[in-house]
Amino acid sequence: MSKNVKMKDIADKLGVSIVTVSKALSNKQGVSEELREKIKKIALDMGYKFANSNNKNSNYTYNIGVIVAQKYMDAENSFYFTIYNNIVKHLSDYNYYALLEVIERKKELENNIPNTILDKKVDGIIILGQMEEEYTKIICEQGIPTIFLDFYDRHFAVDSIIGDNIYSSYAITNYLIEHGHTNIGYVGNIHSNRSILDRYLGYSKALLENGIEINKDFIIDDRDVNGAFYEFKMPEKLPTAFVCNSDKTAYYFVRYLNKIGINVPEDISIVGFDNDIHAKICTPPITTVQIDINKMAKKCVSNIIKKIKNAGTKVDNSIVSGNIIIRQSVKTI
Repeated sequence: MSKNVKMKDIADKLGVSIVTVSKALSNKQGVSEELREKIKKIALDMGYKFANSNNKNSNYTYNIGVIVAQKYMDAENSFYFTIYNNIVKHLSDYNYYALLEVIERKKELENNIPNTILDKKVDGIIILGQMEEEYTKIICEQGIPTIFLDFYDRHFAVDSIIGDNIYSSYAITNYLIEHGHTNIGYVGNIHSNRSILDRYLGYSKALLENGIEINKDFIIDDRDVNGAFYEFKMPEKLPTAFVCNSDKTAYYFVRYLNKIGINVPEDISIVGFDNDIHAKICTPPITTVQIDINKMAKKCVSNIIKKIKNAGTKVDNSIVSGNIIIRQSVKTI
């Protein structure tokens, strides 16, 4: 028998799902005892390598799996590539390596366990960016130390590292108000992910504190719930400024405004979020929020190593603050 038997091989032989095999081999609930014993017997017969729970130190792979949805890793998304590069840099301080696995949408929806987990190649998991809740649940059920990076989910008792989306969006909305804007819109689908929702909440807080009514007509979607961008639908009457949920959205929004004859900042002021390449290459360059990505990655790496070395360690959630980067996309009125 092969010495490199995988869970998929066992699942195929028995005609069950990989999730079922994983639960059986890790003694998780959701599998009958009869089926569990059958799976374990077949696994032994096939030569599957079981983890040695009596000596965890001997089982260190010195690899960390970085799991990220494909939608976050397109050629234009410099934000997540930058986070990943910082993770790699800080892992080297602990003599650890990063194994990046980009999850296709189909695989995410079908709840296929990442190969880095199936093949027992990692000591810990960093889930980079929000994924489908059921898929996240399956990863968290594998019994591997896990941290969420750049998102959180109240349904899971999992530590997370996030940027201060609410306060930073609140601050940059106030920046617009300080420059005389009282009719301010928001660009972003708040149902797409929690970061966009949090940034909307910060925007809303700033308006409400300043006695400015939130005009629902000024809330414009930029993408569908799966993250696919589509054309902006503009209200008949326009505000004097917009808060965009990201620099990528701001970049395309500015291009769309130019296309319909509206100039930035002469006609409408625009601010973004992330301080990625889109804010710098846009004409005009975009005033935005910069979150300390390096600090997020460093904190995440430190925490995942703690959880690996000390089983059951709870390091709690961490929020990394941001600051406003002023450029030329805002006009004082």
